[in-house]
Parts: sequence; structure tokens; C-alpha cells
Amino acid sequence: MKRYLWRRAGGFLLTALLVNFATFFILQVLPGDPALLMLGTEGSPEAYAALRRELSLDKPVLPRYGQWLLRFIGGQWGNSWRYSLPVRELVSQAFPLSLGLALLAVGAAAGAALPVGLYMALRPRSFGSRLLSLGTQLGLGLPQFWVGILLIQLFAVQLRLLPPGGAEGWVSFLLPTLTLALPRMAVLSRFLRAGMLEALAEDYVRTARAKGLPQGSVLFKHALRNAALGPLTAAGVQFAQLLAGTIVVEQVFGLPGVGQLLLNGVFQRDLPLVQAVVTLVVLLILLFDLAFDLCLGLLDPRIRYE
Repeated sequence: MKRYLWRRAGGFLLTALLVNFATFFILQVLPGDPALLMLGTEGSPEAYAALRRELSLDKPVLPRYGQWLLRFIGGQWGNSWRYSLPVRELVSQAFPLSLGLALLAVGAAAGAALPVGLYMALRPRSFGSRLLSLGTQLGLGLPQFWVGILLIQLFAVQLRLLPPGGAEGWVSFLLPTLTLALPRMAVLSRFLRAGMLEALAEDYVRTARAKGLPQGSVLFKHALRNAALGPLTAAGVQFAQLLAGTIVVEQVFGLPGVGQLLLNGVFQRDLPLVQAVVTLVVLLILLFDLAFDLCLGLLDPRIRYE
């Protein structure tokens, strides 16, 4: 176990550094000059040169990256070039919203996928199961921005039941959560259906039924525990994707989260802001990936970490 954790920790650090350096390098080769974007077309050449020196844009890429990395590790994240505010303050304001939205979406998707997946597995030939299977198949291919726009049109414009966007109270998060949860529910329910069909055909389930155990005990204590490994793995992957992929949904609903912050930073070539956000997102994804791996080991003692 210790050897596994040390190996994963080394892989985490290497992955984080590679992604971090790739982000830094890509921002250097993108068209547009951050100093010119900040000054505008009316800035004088002297002011332009002074601003480039102030932002260290006149130095080579590798020394700048090393200097930034050392400061970041030391807790000095610098100031945002776009907002003229500390990056730490901006990130601390945006991250709770995106993290909470991701947790709500995964929780809603898992809660809805459990009854849907069980029903499709227990009644695979029924009309309802085939209808749900078709619905989940459609849910896998629907673009999130399109789903969000349709939900706004239905619940906000036509029915006037929910706000179309913003972050004013918990009601504002219902439509974004539903937008993110629908495709995840489709994925998890199909994983659960496949896992339950396989588990219900195993000998230990037939033995449990032959002993006269109640149907609920057979399903939830014996079959579901083994069938849940696939959906849990998928839930971990979906949560990691949500941390990095809420940009479109936050734009559709006007949510001031990490996605919108990162998008604005990229457009304005705000290097300190983009670097900090990308680094934190990557670290969180890697940590949650390890946490889900360890949870799978608790559910299935047959899994060994070597």
C-alpha cells in the first residue's frame, strides 16, 4: 500500500508539472501581447516597455517559469493582470461555486441513476426499460450548452418557474445542476444496468435466492455491492471532468465560477490567473482520482494495491 501511494504521488507531481509547464508555454505562443491588451492602442511605447518589464515579459520563458513556480509553491500567486487583484482572492471566491456545482451534479446524477439502472436491469424486456434505455442513449449525445439553453427556455422563459442564470440563492443552481447531471445520469445508469445484469447472473446471487433471502437483501447486499464498482469508477471520472469542464455551463448560466474565470483569463492572456487555476484543477483531479481508487478497494477486498 505504501509503495502504491509513493508511486502515485510521484506520478501526481510529474503530471502536475508537465501540465503546468505546457499551459505556461502555450500561453506564450498564443497570438496577442498581454501588455498591449492591458494598455490598449493609445499606450505610448515607453509605457509599453515599462509594463513589459514590470510583468517580466522581457525575460526568457524558462527563467520566468522557474520564478513563477517557486513563488507559487511558496504561496505567492501574484496579482491578476486583468482584474488587478490577488490571484488567491479571485480563486478563493470562484472555486467554492464550481466545486459545489460539481458535487451537486454528481450527487443528483448518482441519485437518479440508481433507480433507473436497477429498473433497467430487473426488467430488461419491459417497455419502460426500453424507453429508459433510449432516453439514456440520447442523453449521452446531447450537447450540454444546448440542454442548458432548452432548460432556460422551458423553465425560465415559458413557465417562469426558475431564474435563467446568476448565483442569487440556491434556486439559481437548479438548472445548471440539471444540465450537468443529465448526461452523467445517462452514463452512470447504463454502467449500473450492465453491472447488475452481470451480478444477477452470478452463482452467489442464485445461492442467496436459493437460501430464501428476501429480494431486497439479495439485490442491495449481494448484487449491488459488486455491481457498483463500475458506476463508482465512472462517477470519479465524471467528477474529475466536471471540475475541468464547467466552462460552457457557467457561461450559459452566467455563473462566476472557475470556468468563467479561466476563460476570461485566457482571452486576456492573464498568465498568473490561468496558471494558478489550471494547477489547482489538476491537483484536485489527481487527488479525487486517488480517493476513488481507495474507495474501490474498500468496497471490493479483492482489489490489491501493489
